[in-house]
Amino acid sequence: MLHGKHLPFPDGGGVLRAKLAAAGLDALVELDSAGTHEYHLGRAPDPRTQRHALQRGYDLSALRARKVGLPDFDRFDLILAMDRENLAGLARLRPDAGAKLRLLMSFATRHDADEVPDPYYGEGDGFERVLDYIEDACDGLVAELRQRLQGSAG
Repeated sequence: MLHGKHLPFPDGGGVLRAKLAAAGLDALVELDSAGTHEYHLGRAPDPRTQRHALQRGYDLSALRARKVGLPDFDRFDLILAMDRENLAGLARLRPDAGAKLRLLMSFATRHDADEVPDPYYGEGDGFERVLDYIEDACDGLVAELRQRLQGSAG
């Protein structure tokens, strides 16, 4: 269960944060953003990511990159990865009793993709596709969280 815990989440955290707020779940689920690499520590998301997200109403400007660390596996219930490579890296780092690991796209209902592709070296439409995938998966995750949290309240 996710109540009272954090979800470390990459750039998609801004999308999930907005969807949790829209669902009235933002006070029940704490969310954090983190990555598996030390690239861009302390920096905001790529300007292209921010621009495309802002066009959909997601302000990512306050996000800052940090790396997932060992304490995260004890502190969080669930850690989501964008792709299998990062999921495998998290699995290697995770202690035996650590947080549950899943691919973000396992929550998707409208797209068949199992991974969120990396848009950074492609054209602008890659950022739109990534946002489509993240929105879909976040909608599915919010629906599951709503169901879990309502079940635990009664």
